[in-house]
Amino acid sequence: MANTLTDLVPDMYEALDVISRELTGFIPAVNRSSNVDRAALNQQVLVPVTRAESSADNTPGVTAPNTGDNTVDNVAVTISKSKHVPVRFNGEETKGLMNAGTFSSIRADRLYQGMRTLVNEIEADLWGEAYTAASRAYGTAGTTPFGTAADMTDFAGVLRILEENGAPTTDLQLALGHAAIGNLRGKQSGLFKVNEAGSSDMLRNGMTDRIMNMAIRHSNAITVHTKGAGTGYTSNGGEPIGETAIVFDGATVNTSGIKAGDVITWTGDTNKYVVGTGSTGTSGTITLNKPGLRATLADEISGTIGNSYTPNVAFARSAIVLATRAPAMPEGGDQASDTMMLVDDRTGLAFEVALYKQFLQNVLHVRLAWGYKAIKEEHIAILMG
Repeated sequence: MANTLTDLVPDMYEALDVISRELTGFIPAVNRSSNVDRAALNQQVLVPVTRAESSADNTPGVTAPNTGDNTVDNVAVTISKSKHVPVRFNGEETKGLMNAGTFSSIRADRLYQGMRTLVNEIEADLWGEAYTAASRAYGTAGTTPFGTAADMTDFAGVLRILEENGAPTTDLQLALGHAAIGNLRGKQSGLFKVNEAGSSDMLRNGMTDRIMNMAIRHSNAITVHTKGAGTGYTSNGGEPIGETAIVFDGATVNTSGIKAGDVITWTGDTNKYVVGTGSTGTSGTITLNKPGLRATLADEISGTIGNSYTPNVAFARSAIVLATRAPAMPEGGDQASDTMMLVDDRTGLAFEVALYKQFLQNVLHVRLAWGYKAIKEEHIAILMG
């Protein structure tokens, strides 16, 4: 094995076109933070989140009104994971593979498989964070979106939630799973007509850029959310519009109850609310994600958990933060004989590759530290499938 990692670079970039790679829709779609990535593992960084302001009547007077204060909330973001994938060869293995002329290619393939492993975990983390923090949901559980030809209702419905919540319209994203993308390609023929869609991207490449101002993303991480098995939820006391903490009683006891990511509806209210914090008790409090209730919830109103569903997610880029960096080194470094940064050009993530020389063997570590957080629940919505 070479004394430095420099000679590995051509082989590793060649391997990128050989190994299988899952589709990543969330990693390129979320916001990257330059503050969180300086934090140590599990150290919190507070991201400020401002509240809505109030207006007041203009009343002439000698002095200006003594008003204008407000509370600035914050969301804690941490570098919560630091992981590596080891790739090791001993001397006999190296000699045998070199004699066969395959050592360089196998080593490079294994390194990119390590990168693939970490990328898939980050993508799954972002998807889970995004949909469990969503404000509300649109669509029908168990029914894949875009199944009716020439019908753009699913786009309009999820976009409406973001617009009602005041999400910025300059950088909206819509991450779809395989089934939803399949319906776009198979059912929505209007997207293939250049004179109607304004682009030949869907026809030539199988993907399109933006629809209704939302950038279309394709993510392999999107799978089924299995709902909690709880039943019999009844509001215990009235709750005003905007309330997120909902007191309930009358529920059945079971191990899953109502879970984060479950979609709940209340009798008389057509909104589909996403649960942020669930409960397994017969009574207690569940938390809806912001902005909370859209209609007043009276006492003794029945709540129903929706069926299991596939959460496609629409969101503003600024609503979700991803921070990545190389794992922190101690003063003076560690036992690595060489390190280098390798950028995955499919996701833009920069991984550190480190070489450790051991007894009659060498090991390469592909590693990364990362943290993620949905910091603006109001700017995330679910398109159910």
